[in-house]
Amino acid sequence: MLWGFYLPFAERLDPAANAQVHALAQSLLAAPLPGVTDVVAGYVNLYVEFDTGQVDEARVRRWTNNLQDNTRSPEPAARNPKTIPIRYDGEDLELAAKHSGLSVKEVIRRHSGATYRVYAMGFTPGFAYMGSVDPSIRLPRRKEPRRRVAAHTLAMAGEQTGIYPLPSPGGWNLLGTALEAVYDPHRSPPFLLEAGDTVRFAPSEGSAPPEPSALELLPPEPEHPALRVEEPGLLDLPVDGGRLWAGRYGLARSGPLDGHSARAANALVGNPADAPVLELSVRGPVLTALRTVVLAFAGFGMRPAVDGELLEAWQSFVVHEGQTLRFQPMAGGTRGYLAVAGGFALETFMGSASADLRGLIGRPLAAGDLLEIRIYREARAGFSLRPWPPDPRWPIRLIPGPQRNPEALRALLEGSFTVGPSDRMGMQLEGLALPGGEVLSEATPLGAVQVPPGGSPIILLNDRGTLGGYAKPARVHPADLPRVAQLRTGERVQFRLVRR
Repeated sequence: MLWGFYLPFAERLDPAANAQVHALAQSLLAAPLPGVTDVVAGYVNLYVEFDTGQVDEARVRRWTNNLQDNTRSPEPAARNPKTIPIRYDGEDLELAAKHSGLSVKEVIRRHSGATYRVYAMGFTPGFAYMGSVDPSIRLPRRKEPRRRVAAHTLAMAGEQTGIYPLPSPGGWNLLGTALEAVYDPHRSPPFLLEAGDTVRFAPSEGSAPPEPSALELLPPEPEHPALRVEEPGLLDLPVDGGRLWAGRYGLARSGPLDGHSARAANALVGNPADAPVLELSVRGPVLTALRTVVLAFAGFGMRPAVDGELLEAWQSFVVHEGQTLRFQPMAGGTRGYLAVAGGFALETFMGSASADLRGLIGRPLAAGDLLEIRIYREARAGFSLRPWPPDPRWPIRLIPGPQRNPEALRALLEGSFTVGPSDRMGMQLEGLALPGGEVLSEATPLGAVQVPPGGSPIILLNDRGTLGGYAKPARVHPADLPRVAQLRTGERVQFRLVRR
């Protein structure tokens, strides 16, 4: 079970405090403690995440305290600056000039004349929050964000500036185009910047790099394919235990939304708990066996059927060469997990085979894909497990969040909420508006209940941005995240507060 805590260094943005945050982060990364799964630096605090099944919180706190006592804080701008060529051609340059009373040329000179510090990484993979922009040319964030900002776009909002690594919505003011990609999953290293770096921009001319493309995780030429995808389901994603120690780059952990069911599927065929499986959503794929294999399915929302014979979920079964595996939708639940004895063979990125669509790592299954077994071995079929019931009548447990306040917690406990639009990044809750708003950007724990200024809460899931600037009055208890993953749009949700 994932847990975590924040180490605070200041209450407001301070370059010296931020330097201390990153100095400790580097010390922790240099001497990792088994069981710690991530360290994510915000503007003024550091979030330490760990697996309670491997290490207890007291041991983690002793580790962080010992390293903090022995870490010397550097000067805020101690690193040699990295220089990024910029074509200053943004559509908001004229607005910046008008707002400041300066010429466009002078705005460019002042923006490119500063040395910026990377205070934090997040929002999207590789996005660096940099400051501080010259006060004379600052522009506030746009009231209406653009639906799409192109990859490599240089922008600013208030005292911050940054480069959009990937196409995404954005409310910052557009100044130009970076002529070097700050993130490309095909490149080594994939990230140009890290938190704590210092950066300068060099006005330049030239062509922008191409938009980054998705990294393929399926083996390009499988030697011994076991299954062929005839028809894809709604969203069939390869996942394993998740991408650890990647949050400091703004990269999602990914992994299964319902880790309980994924581990159960692997256990039924004798695989390690974090072996790659297929996460199926609402409607599974149609697969043809190219050799005899032992599979297991655990989860909800569907049941497997081999050549038309409907099978029970939560058991292992044989599919012989030439047989077809389908999935029949069932009432209750949303996701299920398909495991194969020996595990699926997949390429890895930063130590994980999990697909991360937001980070352009992997992709959903498509017709014609060939799935290979990593280690072919004999396995017995017929094992079964008793499923845990995701009964919607049971309240979801909440624990107080970093921006806890009595009014928001009372609204969550007493209000009526319905599951709204959801994806692997987050689940919107429709109902009573909660007090929320903006905070200084910090790490976003898995399961955090985030409340933007509009008051509509969102439960943050595996593919969330690792850094966020909205209040988090509560967090779903880690043990109840598998239940959240099985909720369907339109279901009613109730909460109750616990301490741990």
